[in-house]
Formats: sequence, C-alpha cells, structure tokens
Amino acid sequence: MSIRSLKPNGLWNHFADLNAVPRPSKKEERVIEFMMNFGKELGLETTKDSIGNVIIKKPGSLGMEDKKTVILQSHLDMVHQKNGDTTFDFDSQGISMRVKGDWVDADGTTLGADNGIGVATIMATLSAKDIAHPPLEALFTIDEETGMTGAKEMDGSLFSGEILLNLDTEDDDELSIGCAGGIDTNTSYTCEGITTPDNYSFIQIDIKGLLGGHSGMDIDSGRGNANKWMSRILWNISKKSKVLIGSFDGGGLRNAIPREAKSIIAVPSVELTNVQAEIEGQAKVLHSEYKSIEPNIRITFAAAESMPEVISKKDSNKIINTLCCVHNGVFRMSPDIAGLVETSSSLARVLIENNEFTTQSLQRSSVESTKDEIAMTIRCSFESMGCNVTQTGDYPGWQPNPNSDIL
Repeated sequence: MSIRSLKPNGLWNHFADLNAVPRPSKKEERVIEFMMNFGKELGLETTKDSIGNVIIKKPGSLGMEDKKTVILQSHLDMVHQKNGDTTFDFDSQGISMRVKGDWVDADGTTLGADNGIGVATIMATLSAKDIAHPPLEALFTIDEETGMTGAKEMDGSLFSGEILLNLDTEDDDELSIGCAGGIDTNTSYTCEGITTPDNYSFIQIDIKGLLGGHSGMDIDSGRGNANKWMSRILWNISKKSKVLIGSFDGGGLRNAIPREAKSIIAVPSVELTNVQAEIEGQAKVLHSEYKSIEPNIRITFAAAESMPEVISKKDSNKIINTLCCVHNGVFRMSPDIAGLVETSSSLARVLIENNEFTTQSLQRSSVESTKDEIAMTIRCSFESMGCNVTQTGDYPGWQPNPNSDIL
C-alpha cells in the first residue's frame, strides 16, 4: 500500500511531500524553502524571520473573521538517526517510508513523524477550503531537536494570535497542557592508558536491535538503553574477571534512546571462556527481562584485534561503576496528572577512544526545581569519578495548568 493512498488523503500527501525533503536539525535550508513555496503557492501571506522560522497566515473563513486568531505551531527539523547497517545520507536523501499493517515506518532510519505529522496537519488545514476556522497563523520553527533555537529566537512581533496550539504530539485524541524543559549534561575524563599486559585476549561485544525512540516521548515505555545494558554486562564481567576497556561506542543523538552499543575489552586469556559464558548469560537475562517490549535484541561477541594500549583497571572500574550508577529513565511522575512523566534523564551517548571518556545525557522536567535536582544528580554521579562536567542548553518547562481558559 502506498503512503499517498492513506486517509485522510490530504494529510498523508503533505507528509509524503515533506519527507521527500532532507530536514535534519541545523540543516533546514531546503525545508524552509519548501515551506515558503508552499505558502506562496496557496496565495497566503508567507514570511520568514531572521532565524529561519516560517510564518504563514490565513484569514478566517466566512463568519469567523472576528474570532480570536489561533497560532498553529510545529517544528520543521527531525531526529536523524539510522541503524548501524543502513546506508543513508540525511543531508541529501528523503525518508524511505513504508506501510506495515496499521503502522507507517521508515526503512532503517527514523521516520520524522516528530514533528512531520504536525507540519503536515497544518499544511492540510491551510490547504483546505471546506474547514470553518478563525484567522490562523501557522508557525513552523527550526532546530527544535538540538536546542530549540527557532523557538528561543523567534520574532514575536510577527504574530497577533492570543491562542497557541502546538501540534508536536503523537496521540490525536489527547491534548497536552504542559511540557518538559531540558538541560544537556556533557562530561569528559582523560583516562590512564597502560600497555596491554601479556596473555590478554580482546573481545568485542555488540548490542543491536533495540527499539530506541525519542527520549522525551518514549522514556516511560520501558525500552532498553544500549549504553546502560553494555555497562551492566561489563560490570558483571568485572566481578569475575579483570576487565580493561579498549573502547566503548554507544548511542548517537542527544535526544534519542540508544539502540546500539559496542565495546572492546581485554581480559586475561585464561579467563576468556568464563567471560564468554558470562556474556551469554547476561544476554539471556536481558532477553528474558525485555522479551515483551524488545523483540529484536541481538547481543553478540567475537574476538577482536589486539590493541597496544588499554585503560587501566582502576579507571576501567571507575567508568563501569559510574555508568551503572548514573540515573537513566523516569525520575519522577507527576503527582497531579496520572500517567504523566514529570522528570527524566537519558544517557544518550557514551564514547571511549584514545583514552578519552565522554558522555552526553539529557535531563527533562516540567518543574524547574526538579529539573535542577535531576541535573544535579547526574552532575554528581560523574564528578564523583573525576569527570569534567558542563551543563548547557537549559530551557524552561511548562508546568501544566488544568484550569487554562483554552481547555
């Protein structure tokens, strides 16, 4: 079945047109041009502010001209993540979409429904001639996924609307009345490198096939985090054998739940068989724990080429223990709204190469004080092992107001 045959037809056609345009965060030039042309072809007032946000205005329909103006907002950029075995260039290629049963997905990459479906919904509304509506101001912001610079730097003087509806959601039968703020925590640590001891063997451990997802929308789904899984495997090995880390590469984007991780470790050759058995045992445990939510888990190991230098046992243990201890997932549920994640953290990226240990994590909360608390918790976890910690990109949350006039 073709995407363009789905109903409502207008929405899916606009989504297909949009997804044909490359639109990774911070590289939105082509999709900005696409949206400018879209508005102008409809004969609507279309402008672009200095940062690159696109604004399209549509007068109210007959009899609704004097109603309050409503701003409809979505963001143009998308999370650009692909599977490790997928050849794809987000800078030049459109998304390859497919219909699988009741779902639309992408072939080996993120789909871009965040927030492409919101953009397509607004496009369909602007194009429609049979929908009664008040005056509309459509706001398409840039760079939501990597800093919200479009929202932060937009020119508010370009709008007159008193009501704003954000269409960045995944459920068409729900209204969101609050939003989490966020802060990025980046860490670095220069490890002690040592010459690889004699009679050590190298093993590469790979974790693949996890569902991943958006670390805001999907953080309460119970999905696995490949970085945390790898840390857990290494910790269990280290309790029975000496482990010297050679490398660690897990996750990718700051706002995506890591679905893949790989690590090369050195262990005493005499303990190699026991280490392999431990990896197999941990793989079985993880399969058992996550079988209902992570159906495609692949945890494998193989002999790896020797490395002349590895990280010392002291620093290897520091890293493993810290990664195991650092909080990941839901930190606090809302006490006021059932089922709402108030505060969370995601260990998005772990990299060890050339004796440098770095991480990226993202903390979110709709309550400023609790955001500060989780950010402090993550900072302290890494500082306790001697990491240099920087926290940037702080943006405020939107605490829910169940008594809003819009409701």
